Amino acid sequence: MDISTTSHVIATTDRRSVGRTVRAYVALTKPRVLELLLVTTVPVMILAQGGLPNLWLIFATVIGGSLSAGSAAAFNMYLDRDIDAHMQRTENRPLVTGEVSPRGALIFAWTLAVISTVWLWAFTNPLAAGLSAAAIFFYVVIYTMILKRRTEQNIVWGGIAGCFPVLIGWSAVTGSLTWAPLILFALVFLWTPPHYWPLSMKYADQYDEVDVPMLGATRSGS
Repeated sequence: MDISTTSHVIATTDRRSVGRTVRAYVALTKPRVLELLLVTTVPVMILAQGGLPNLWLIFATVIGGSLSAGSAAAFNMYLDRDIDAHMQRTENRPLVTGEVSPRGALIFAWTLAVISTVWLWAFTNPLAAGLSAAAIFFYVVIYTMILKRRTEQNIVWGGIAGCFPVLIGWSAVTGSLTWAPLILFALVFLWTPPHYWPLSMKYADQYDEVDVPMLGATRSGS
């Protein structure tokens, strides 16, 4: 093999390695969950405006919200990497496969948290930034660290974290909160548990194996 061929192989390998690394870090943000959160943000912004808000404001809010949700997801994977390794539905997550190191994931999560808060503060308003930071705290500390492994009520109260996008979207437009976004918050709160329980019933055996008391795993579905 000549030098040019060897260089081409190395360059191709490097590109593939970089591509895998990028995909692994993107996977840490749980993109599919992120999509669901953003679906509740933009319509609420339109409702708050009573029409289409400034497109830059929508863009800034979506970017900030994406970074915030990605941060929370990365923290969650970092904290749950021990049980993820023993569940079939999570065994291919980047921290389990080794594509991302625990240190790398933690740095990534903190970086997204800081950037998202600063971004929303600068391009929307302090209230939206504060609500975003509160959402990260609630998902990481209240749900992942405190509730998830201790009580079958975990997804009930932990689901509050997923309700924050409606508040963030509303406050980004108005700079305040009223009864309207709080009612929408309550609707998302009531929808979250029954949305997730069927999934926990499907993977009940896996949750039992790692001693995570999801209600769908601890109670009969009949």
